[in-house]
Parts: sequence; C-alpha cells; structure tokens
Amino acid sequence: FVCWCLCPLQVELHVHLMERRGVSLPADMSEGMTQIIILQEPATLTEFLGKFAEYMHVIAGDREAIKRIAYEFVEDKAKEGVVYVEVRYQSSLPGQHSTRMDVVRLVNEGLKEGEKAFNVQARVHSLLHASHLCKKYRHEGVVAIDLAGDESLNTDAQSGHRLAYEEAVLCGIHRTVHAGEVGPPSVVKEAVEVLKAERIGHGYRTLEDPALYKQLLDQKMHFEVCPISSKFTGACDPDFTKHPVIRFRKDKANYSLNTDDPLIFNSTLNLDYLTAQQHMGFTQEEFQRLNICAAESCFLPKEEKKALLTKLYEAYGMQKSTGF
Repeated sequence: FVCWCLCPLQVELHVHLMERRGVSLPADMSEGMTQIIILQEPATLTEFLGKFAEYMHVIAGDREAIKRIAYEFVEDKAKEGVVYVEVRYQSSLPGQHSTRMDVVRLVNEGLKEGEKAFNVQARVHSLLHASHLCKKYRHEGVVAIDLAGDESLNTDAQSGHRLAYEEAVLCGIHRTVHAGEVGPPSVVKEAVEVLKAERIGHGYRTLEDPALYKQLLDQKMHFEVCPISSKFTGACDPDFTKHPVIRFRKDKANYSLNTDDPLIFNSTLNLDYLTAQQHMGFTQEEFQRLNICAAESCFLPKEEKKALLTKLYEAYGMQKSTGF
C-alpha cells in the first residue's frame, strides 16, 4: 500500500534538505552510520537535533555532494507522488571551501536539474536569519525565510530574529516559523504577532490556548504538521490516536502533512499518510482537502499557484475553486 492510491498528487511544505540524505561512505561503515543517525525510538527534540552533528561536517564544503543531495531529493519526492515541495536547509554551515552563497547556488542548481528530470516543482526556504540570501535569490527558487531551533531549551529564541523578519515583511519575503512543537502556545503567538509568520511549522501546542487556536483558525493560519516526526522528537504523545492533527482535521483547519527529516526518522511521506489513515481516521477526501490547503498556502507566485491548484483539482476529479 502506498498513499498515492488515496491521493494521487501531493504537496509537501515542511522538509529539511541537508538532513534528507546521508553522504557517500565506505560500504563497511554505512550500516554503522545508519544506526547512529536514525532515531530508533521516541526521544526528545534535543536528542533529535543532536543527530545532525554526526554527519553534517562531512557534507559541509563538498560541492558535488551538496548539489547531488538536492538533485536526489527531488527524485525521492517524485517517487512519493509529490508534485510541489518546499524544502529548507541551513546555509550557514558552508564548509572550508565554500561560502553561504556557494551553498545556495549549488542547491538551486541541483533542484533545478531535478525539476527538469522528474517534473516536480521545488522551492527553497532559507533557514535562520539569512534574509539577504532570500532577497538575492528570490527569483531563483528561494521563496521564504524560516526559523528553527530547540524550543525546549530556549522559548525566547525568536526574539533575536525580529529585525530579520521585519526586513522580510518590508521586502515582501514570505515567512514561516517552527513554533509550538514542544514550546508553549506563547511561542506560536509571538511567531504570528511579532515575526508575522504566514505559516507555522508544527504548532501542536497551540491547542493548549483555546483563544489563540480559535484566532488562528479564523485567520486560516497554515500548520505544517509532521506526524512521524512528532512521535520521535517527543513533541506529541507516541499514541497516534491522540495526535493534535486529529483535532485539526475535525475542525477543518488549514494544515498539511509533511515528513520533516526523513533520514533521521527513516520514513517517507507515504508513511505519514498511511499513519494518518490507519490511526487517525483520515479518508481520501481529507487527504485531498489538506493537499488543496497546502497548495493554497504555498509560497509560489499567484499564477504558478493557480496552475498547481488546477493540476490538483484535475487529478482529484474536483471542480476548480475560483480563488484562494
């Protein structure tokens, strides 16, 4: 069983690139590295983030590897039935022989080659506070600025990035923020009201503040939900029948299903969909609805967004909406 039987075309808005695939390693090391990198059982967000240190230093500065990872990422998304994906990565770890701009350029080249080869649209979020990179490459695939960190250690981590997000607003750069994954609802509130986030990465703890949740429902705020991820990072109860996305579904919230970091979780988007179907009561109609929501909330220009929505409506046999 694969989820595209339920939903033939999919949109993914929350997946990290440089964490998506490993690097070329000697054959006798690959199994050992897999055991080190992959989370074998539910842990904490801090333990999850610590996995990156096991191999990121090997990728950093390897131009060929960076471009190849981006290309093969698009190939993997095509195999999963994804027609549009927004990917994020940390360009602030370039390595000894490359700069941030080198990393952005190489990733863009790999994604563009992947787009042509596999007929999947791929766009980029620049992680951390690199708003200048967003401005420089906004016409070359970089569509948004993103902020991610360990909320369990510092719930005030967003405050230092206010100026970058204010600049993004002034420059018309789209904005998304990881918030409410393990941190309190106040972090989500700050992301929306202070950083002017247009989408929230995860956002599960929003449900702990009924007034805030209702406000965001009314605003049609988009939540980038990652079921498998939320289990292994300890963000949610490991019992999927208690996952916050069930409430989102019942309330017809604006959300999407995403993988987050497939390598570390040893998962695919199909597994997230299958989990939602088997444990959360999701139907084909809901899969279609959430993908329409994802397309409506994506950061493509207006005409490209219309084309993406048309593609989905036709694939789902649905009447085309007149607007978004």
